[in-house]
Amino acid sequence: MRILVVNVNTTESMTEGIARVARQAASAGTEIIGLTPEFGAESCEGNVESHLAALGVMDAVLKYPGEFDAVIQAGYGEHGREGLQELLDVPVVDITEAGAALAMFLGRRYSVVTTLDRTLPLIEDRLLLAGLDSHCVSVRASGMAVLELEENPQAAIEAITDQAAEAVDLDRAEVIVLGCGGMAELGATITERCAVPVVDGVAAAVRVAESLVGLGLSTSKVRTYAPAREKKLSGWPLGQSTSAGSAAAGSASSAAGTATDSAAAGSAGSAAAGSA
Repeated sequence: MRILVVNVNTTESMTEGIARVARQAASAGTEIIGLTPEFGAESCEGNVESHLAALGVMDAVLKYPGEFDAVIQAGYGEHGREGLQELLDVPVVDITEAGAALAMFLGRRYSVVTTLDRTLPLIEDRLLLAGLDSHCVSVRASGMAVLELEENPQAAIEAITDQAAEAVDLDRAEVIVLGCGGMAELGATITERCAVPVVDGVAAAVRVAESLVGLGLSTSKVRTYAPAREKKLSGWPLGQSTSAGSAAAGSASSAAGTATDSAAAGSAGSAAAGSA
């Protein structure tokens, strides 16, 4: 089984960290491929950057030259999951939704601890859209920017752990969800201090993706995520023809129609790539 784990920002070192955590969570026989968008922001902390990330992630997946069995969008609260589900006929899992869904198996109320305050509305909106908000007691900001998680890890650990402790003590949260792909390796520290389960969305998404592939399940193509209607799409995918993109990705669906010059939105789904 091969799973593409796509970072939403363009920072390669963060992609490497996310992929490392995904491999630790993966079952034997699952291959994790980390992808970084060719364009976009070095970190995603607002609506403009999030919408750019949605395009960057789809572009990266369409250009991937091999076959794959599932895709994970590794950005907390970011846009784009719906576009991937329309493009592909393999399972698509977003770490925001995977983390929150898993948390509800572990306790009645969960809290998300994330980076900056400005990202809270995006996360709240994604949880609401996914129907996962009713058990979310709070979304808390650590005050640490995404890139600071790597630049000043000790300060990040302290700030995130402090917010997790307050979520448990003041908000009465019973589970903590890490609200950033770059926080993936902090779970043990928070569990030690707060004595509650800590869910990392990357690890959760890997296990959800493996389960969907193993069960032979994928996105419904009736109505909401049906393949896009055939029409001219200028300049997309960026710098690559539809026919080349579809062939390279081992296309198994016809996501979006006719090519004009070097652009259209062809399918990038795939057949199974190894043992399930």
